[in-house]
Amino acid sequence: MTTTQLQPMPGDWRRALAVVAHPDDLEYGCSAAIAAWTDGGREVAYVLATRGEAGIDTLEPGKCGPLREREQRASAAVVGVSAVEFLDHKDGVIEYGTALRRDIAAAIRRHRPELVITLNHRDTWGGVAWNTPDHVAVGRATLDAAGDAGNRWIFPELVEQGLEPWDGVRWVAVAGSSTPTHAVDATSGLERAVLSLLEHRTYIEALTDQDPETYVRGFLTQHAEATGERFGGRPAVAFELFSR
Repeated sequence: MTTTQLQPMPGDWRRALAVVAHPDDLEYGCSAAIAAWTDGGREVAYVLATRGEAGIDTLEPGKCGPLREREQRASAAVVGVSAVEFLDHKDGVIEYGTALRRDIAAAIRRHRPELVITLNHRDTWGGVAWNTPDHVAVGRATLDAAGDAGNRWIFPELVEQGLEPWDGVRWVAVAGSSTPTHAVDATSGLERAVLSLLEHRTYIEALTDQDPETYVRGFLTQHAEATGERFGGRPAVAFELFSR
């Protein structure tokens, strides 16, 4: 059986906006690609629906949220991202709907990206590994908001707030998809991806008994090498690309 090769991601863009549910979603998925893009002079901004305040069982949300926000900002800086925004939806119970679409559409209008990045919006990670409701809601809302952002008659209150329509989104790239179509060479960004994920140390130490660096390096390297089998043998980050 022939394995379908992944295609290179489009390169003719300047600005990207990554929209995910929680701190660490991007670091587990695609920060090696983001490091490569910022190295090349492209602008990338992050928007997170929550502060991940419900993510650590031993830490109450009031203390967990600010700590995870700090870890996320430090993590983003490692891969050349300085613009990090939080939408203040509640971790674990994000609701798909017009309020979420409006908030993401507003972010798209603020940042005016050509490429929007999000995380797997489907029910599973492929097979029987169930996805979380937050990932599904934010991923699906991001795909929808890419269109909402360009229509002045959807959420007209955004125009009243000074956010003119932005119809310049050309692609939405979904990380963590079980049916990827494209990939980015992770060779130059993989080491910074490891350091970026390590900034989420409080979360990682609650997640695993392994040494944090051993765990992070093993996880990211394994995934990049497995993706590379479909991308010319080079470590890679995969995306499912939806054109607009």
